[in-house]
Amino acid sequence: MEPDATQFIRPEHGVPPGARWPSADPDIMRPYDEFATRMLPRILDAPRPSEPIGDRLPAVGLEPERKPRPEPAESKKAPSVVKASGRMAIATLTSRITGFAWKVLLAAVAGLSAVYDSFTVANTLPLIINELLLGGVLTSVVVPLLVRSQDDEDGGEAYTQRMLTMAITVLLAGTVLSTLGAPLVTSLLIDDSGEANRDLATAFAYLLLPGLLCYGLFAVLSAVLNAKQIFGPAQWAPVINNLVIILTIGLYALVPGDPTLNPLAMSDPKLLVLGIGVFTAMTMQALFLIPALRRSGFRFKWRWGLDERLKEFGGLAAWIFGYVAVSQVGVIINTRVLTSGDEGGVATYSNAWLLFQLPYGVIGVSLLTAIMPRMSRAAADGDNRRLIGDLSYASRLSTLTLLPISAVMVVAGTSIGVALFSFGKGTLEDSERLGQALAVSAFGLLPYALVMLQMRVFYAMKDSRTPTLIMAVMTAVKIPLLYLAGGVLSPADVVLGVMMVNSLVFVVGAIMGQVWLWVQLGNLRSKRVLGVILFTVVACGLGVLAAWLVGLLVPDALGATLQAWVKLVLQGVVGLGVAFGVLVALKIDELNPITRRVTRMAKRA
Repeated sequence: MEPDATQFIRPEHGVPPGARWPSADPDIMRPYDEFATRMLPRILDAPRPSEPIGDRLPAVGLEPERKPRPEPAESKKAPSVVKASGRMAIATLTSRITGFAWKVLLAAVAGLSAVYDSFTVANTLPLIINELLLGGVLTSVVVPLLVRSQDDEDGGEAYTQRMLTMAITVLLAGTVLSTLGAPLVTSLLIDDSGEANRDLATAFAYLLLPGLLCYGLFAVLSAVLNAKQIFGPAQWAPVINNLVIILTIGLYALVPGDPTLNPLAMSDPKLLVLGIGVFTAMTMQALFLIPALRRSGFRFKWRWGLDERLKEFGGLAAWIFGYVAVSQVGVIINTRVLTSGDEGGVATYSNAWLLFQLPYGVIGVSLLTAIMPRMSRAAADGDNRRLIGDLSYASRLSTLTLLPISAVMVVAGTSIGVALFSFGKGTLEDSERLGQALAVSAFGLLPYALVMLQMRVFYAMKDSRTPTLIMAVMTAVKIPLLYLAGGVLSPADVVLGVMMVNSLVFVVGAIMGQVWLWVQLGNLRSKRVLGVILFTVVACGLGVLAAWLVGLLVPDALGATLQAWVKLVLQGVVGLGVAFGVLVALKIDELNPITRRVTRMAKRA
């Protein structure tokens, strides 16, 4: 028997008693047992009690018009983004800590020396080539396209299979060619006038360049999972990678020999252990995603050919390739300038850059990963209001969480370097320089996060041209400044100049991106973002002052390393505590979801 809808209609709903149901959607009325659970909430949760119910339902026999579902108010949507990014932040934090741990361990057993420089150059090559081939495209353009393909009858499975087939083919070809040309690609990154060992870097490259395929697979599979709103496996996979590398470094320390004695001997035990071990870690990282992909219901099979959306992908990818190519030119010049300085410059920069990125990797990446599908859906629906809301909210959250951390880095940078890198073969001078490089570049942390966020907004709108043009300007500014730093500064201080130049370039990029988005979208709620930035700067100033004062209380008699650890802990706790305490006292609305979540976690503990 068909249920009588009038029994659920109340007088306050604006429908006369005894009125019959005005219309029925066949998709809702079948099966009947779903009637109450699917229709009743629409009646009871009507936004205006006086609104006629019939106005909210399609006419019988007509296909209901598909309209974008209205996004909840910003105050209501904030906890969901914070919750999603908070879960990923735990995995990302673990990943960053373990990744940082193996770099510290390698510095302890090899020192910030030619060995570390050569390994770092070789380990960078698969990442650079992966970005040039598909990495940047996959992480930036594919997620929006995959989200759109989910409206297909098969949920986008055929489109995803074609995209995977194309990606694997390109990656296989790139892996073979780059491995065969290892000496050539290594020479692009190393300046012969410096202390870097090109032969040793080439020997490592032969072992590590096959990992290009693994990095590419990880990127594309992560994109597929992210489009399905499955974020966890891609966040935890790097942890597996890092744990394998930690075991590799332990074995490296135990085996006899020194790869610097005969860098061309591919049978050298240390060379083989480090190279093969790191390649194994790359492989494990990619394979870790396959079970999650199968649990999502996706099944891969080779599917050749191009549909219209893949042609669209090709058009977007062409500009993305330009973006990546321009950015990697900057990376190559960056590395060449570093190798023209003192031995260990590449290693010092690599670790300082890792520390610089750590807060962004934990907070910024998690936030972007959580909000990217939302922005993609808003852009697909043509809902600029919702897109601007997500951009504004993410910008304010990034400011509140990253700016206090960068302020503390300025004060505690040297202590961070000494505390973490003065062990084993690391020297006090090298570790102090690393910390100084972090301190002079810390101001670029928030601009860096904003640039990454702005790029995602452009890609969500299927605009890959604008990010490429912005990157071209950033690189045009960066290259002369890099050569200026290499020519003016002493060899030991080149790394300080390179780090500062990178941060300055991110400031330029953030300003350009904001102006360009304003031109395309109109009002970006910038006044609210600037207000949050102003309040945060005031809070950070007080935090820096408190951190500096507490640092003066630490006696020199503790010794360099112990003193650095004590300063790091005290300045970090006091500086961040004062900064965030001031922000809470100022009652910044954007902090409410975070404080509520922290409060709930504290109560559970």
